[in-house]
Amino acid sequence: MDSSHAKPRFSALLAPFDLRSTALLRTDVLVIGSGIAGAAAALSAAEEGAEVLLVTKGAIDETNTSWAQGGIAVVQLPEDSVEQHVADTLRVGAGIADEDIVRAIVSDAKKAISWLEELGTAFDRHDGGEQHGTLELSREGGHTHPRVVHSNGAATGQEIQRALVQALRAHPRITVRPQVFVRDLVLRKGRCVGAVGLEDGHREPTELAIEAGSVIVATGGTGQIFRETTNPTGASGDGAALCFRAGARLVDCEFVQFHPTTLYIAGASRFLISEVVRGAGAVLRDRHGERVMTGAHPLQDLAPRDVVSRAILERMVATKDTHVYLDLKDVAGDPHAMFPSIARICSTFDLDLAKDPIPVRPGAHYFLGGADTDDQGRTSVPGLFAVGEAAASGLHGANRLASNSLLEGTVVGLDCGKAAATYSRDAALPDMRLGLPRRADGPKLADDPPRLLHDDLLYALKSLMWRQVGLRREDHGMSDARGRIGFWHQYLTRGPLKTRQACELVNMLTVSALVAESGLQRCESRGTHFRSDAPDRDDDQFCRRIFLERAGDGAIHGELGPLRAPSDELVS
Repeated sequence: MDSSHAKPRFSALLAPFDLRSTALLRTDVLVIGSGIAGAAAALSAAEEGAEVLLVTKGAIDETNTSWAQGGIAVVQLPEDSVEQHVADTLRVGAGIADEDIVRAIVSDAKKAISWLEELGTAFDRHDGGEQHGTLELSREGGHTHPRVVHSNGAATGQEIQRALVQALRAHPRITVRPQVFVRDLVLRKGRCVGAVGLEDGHREPTELAIEAGSVIVATGGTGQIFRETTNPTGASGDGAALCFRAGARLVDCEFVQFHPTTLYIAGASRFLISEVVRGAGAVLRDRHGERVMTGAHPLQDLAPRDVVSRAILERMVATKDTHVYLDLKDVAGDPHAMFPSIARICSTFDLDLAKDPIPVRPGAHYFLGGADTDDQGRTSVPGLFAVGEAAASGLHGANRLASNSLLEGTVVGLDCGKAAATYSRDAALPDMRLGLPRRADGPKLADDPPRLLHDDLLYALKSLMWRQVGLRREDHGMSDARGRIGFWHQYLTRGPLKTRQACELVNMLTVSALVAESGLQRCESRGTHFRSDAPDRDDDQFCRRIFLERAGDGAIHGELGPLRAPSDELVS
């Protein structure tokens, strides 16, 4: 069989369920995910009076947020302004960021910082940490001014997650249930009414059904579909896959942001070297000591991440090397004190930040696509909300301005929680009440399904995506990738999916197919999406967003949204 002709088909459910033999929980609002977006939504919904059940497939602090280093973008300096932050975001978004969404989120940045501090988050301040002191600010790629607040140098996510976990555990209307992997969202009469998950047991996972007035998907990113990534192992695209199978409209799936500077040492886990290091004066050099970004962009080492990542890739090819080097010799100050977590990691490999160049290369970092939502996280499916990296609110467009993601998770998360609580109250009215169906059929299984080595298939997928749907793309490579993914998905789903590992692999195949499909439809280069066979930006045809939905036969249906004036030009 020629796998390139296989067309992906996706069922609405990964497996059947029957409430006669499945434990059932009920809640007003179900939140899936405990990072900054999910936690903010859960706390906000609970403050609105809703009973909230928050489930997470690992421990409550195992999130992408915990790994975030840089910080949160917020205007503080008198020479800076909200309008300039908006302009920077739109410019980096390459014409398809939603200007209204951008302005609304950026305008609430100070409120977001205040809310996080009220929870107990300690941001770095010039007076040593007193809350009335002046916030320390860093500058990152794409920003025209220093405006990134941080904690412990480059360990912002850990501090935010600590405060969020403490608040979640303390709230009387929030129940946290870890080690629950949500396998399927369940619809009834076109509305999302709950979910079915697998809860870790002593011997094997057990099925768990959850009935909810509203569901918030906040599962984080999907970096694990690529061989090189900054994301933790749990970033398997579960949220985007769940929403897609449930019939929600997805958007911007071709846009995957690669972080330019991931610590690269053969055999070692990848570790992100935060952009604040370059903001403090570090520069990129190749094996010959030549600067990588000279002449590549006016902002040089602080150019937008897609520009820096591709420049690094091109220099790696030109010098026949596996990486480039981050040189901190010109950083003003002691890098050990400025970046303690990065210094600690590097020291385990006998690398001294103050003296030794750090080997780095790009890695998949942030999935810009996801469920198409409004500014309160509503998807196209009633009762289903999405927020954070699982959603595409319109803030980022074709590329993400550094440190806007934690901002989005906080601002939209808080609004999403309120909206979901309100929807849940309305859904409880007698004429609107819908519970889970008593049973539902899953896909038809083969009598003799193939025996598979899931780890081998996962490695094949990650390598395929890195080669053919990564930093540089072209039509033939993406078409071939889409076909292979469809073939792999077809035979993987012929057998029962009884474990989290198997379901995660299906989710990764699903999201990979969405990325390839959307990339094929965008026949230009824009933001993080670069096609070597169409290297120019084409505003006449493609200054619009690509929407994907699951068709009735399970295929991916895509269409271009309406043409719009490129918003980055409107503010230039």
